[in-house]
Amino acid sequence: MSTERVETIVIRGGQAGLAMSYYLGRLGHEHLVLERGALAERWRSERWDSLHFQSPNWNMNLPGWPRMTVEPGADPDAFSPLREVTDYLERYAAVIRAPVRTHCAALSLARRTGSRDLLVQTDGILYVANSVVVATGPYQVPRATPPLGAGVFELHSTLYRNPMQLPDGAVLVVGSGNSGVQIAEELCRAGRRVFLSVSSHERIRRRYRGKDCIWWLIATGSADSTLREWRGARLSRLMTGVNGGHDIDLRRLAAEGVVLTGRVKAAENGRLDIADDLAASIARGDESLLAFNSRCDDTVLVQQLDLPPEDSPDEPLPDPPELDAPIRTLDLAREGIRSVIWANGAHADFSWIDLPVFGQSPESKRAPVHERGVTSEAGLFFLGLPWLHKWKSGFLFGADEDAAYLAEHIAPQGR
Repeated sequence: MSTERVETIVIRGGQAGLAMSYYLGRLGHEHLVLERGALAERWRSERWDSLHFQSPNWNMNLPGWPRMTVEPGADPDAFSPLREVTDYLERYAAVIRAPVRTHCAALSLARRTGSRDLLVQTDGILYVANSVVVATGPYQVPRATPPLGAGVFELHSTLYRNPMQLPDGAVLVVGSGNSGVQIAEELCRAGRRVFLSVSSHERIRRRYRGKDCIWWLIATGSADSTLREWRGARLSRLMTGVNGGHDIDLRRLAAEGVVLTGRVKAAENGRLDIADDLAASIARGDESLLAFNSRCDDTVLVQQLDLPPEDSPDEPLPDPPELDAPIRTLDLAREGIRSVIWANGAHADFSWIDLPVFGQSPESKRAPVHERGVTSEAGLFFLGLPWLHKWKSGFLFGADEDAAYLAEHIAPQGR
C-alpha cells in the first residue's frame, strides 16, 4: 500500500467537485479530485436514456465556463440531452485542468491519531491530506422498499434506462418526484399501462409570462433563499426538459391513461396497501402552482418588469376518477403489473466517514452537521448537498457560490 500526501482531497468529480477544483486551482492550491468511476459517473450510470437537463442551457453554468459563452451557437432556451451534459462536464474538467483521478473510490475517511492529518483510503493508495472536501452528493442508497414476492420485476429509478428494459405487462411507478413522473410519462407514451403512486409534491409552470421557471426562481429570490428564509415545505417541484420542456400535470397524465393512487404503505404477497391521500397530494400541488404564479406576478409589479401577461389558461382537465373512488388495495397480479419501478428517492451514505460530524438521531446520522459546508472537524468540508446554504446549492448552477466560499476557508490551511 503506497502513501501520497496532498494538501486537499476532493471526493467525487461531479459538478460540485469540479467547481471546487476550479477555485482551488485559481488560488494555486494543491489538490486532487478522486472519482469512483468515470468523470461525472452519476450522470452516466444513474440516469435514464431520455433524460434531459431540467434547466435551460443558459442556466448550465459552472464557474469560469458558462455553457452559452463557450457554445454560443447552442439554443439558450433548449434543454440538453444526457450526452451533452456529460460532454460539458468533461470539457469543463479539461479546460480548468482539474487534477482528476478516475476509477479511484474513497473507501474510508478518518483522522490520524494525535494529528491533524486526514486519511483517505482508496484501493491501492492511502492519501494524507490537510483538508478534505466531500462532494459525493446526498443520494447514494435507495430507500428501503417492501418485498413484493416472486414474479415481479423490480428496480430503482437510478437503474431504469428505457421501456425496453422491462418485461411485458403493466408497470407501477412508486413516487411522484421528477424521476417518477417523467418515467411514468415515458412508459405511458410507449404504450404501457401505468400506475403511479403519488406522494406530496409541488407543481410549477415550465414557462410563465414568457420566462422559464428557473428564471422565475431566480427573479423571485427563491433560488437564493437560505433554509431559514424559505417559505413553505421542501417538496419536489415537478418539471421536465423532455420535448422542449413542458408542464407536468398529474391530471394530464391521468387523461392519457395513467392510473393514479396514493402512497404505498405496505406490501404482502403481491398486494399493496394504499394510503387514502391522493386527493390531498393533488390539492397541495394545485395550491403550490397558484402560489408560484402569484409570487411571479408580485415580482413583476415590484420590479416593474416589462413582461407580457400570461395567456388565458387552457380549460382545466377533469379530475381523475381515482379522486372519487380511490384505490386502497392494489393487487399486482390482478392488474397485470409485472414491473415495479421504485422512484421513492435515496438517502446519503456517509458510513465510510469515521469523524464525529453527524447527529445522534437515526435520521440525522445520515447528514453532516455544518455551517455552509464547514464542519467542526478541522479540515473537513461538504459540498453539493441540498440546502448546503441556499435552495440552489443542490443544483449545478448553485455549485459556483458554495465552492468559492469553501475555497477561501480551505486554501489558507495549506499555507
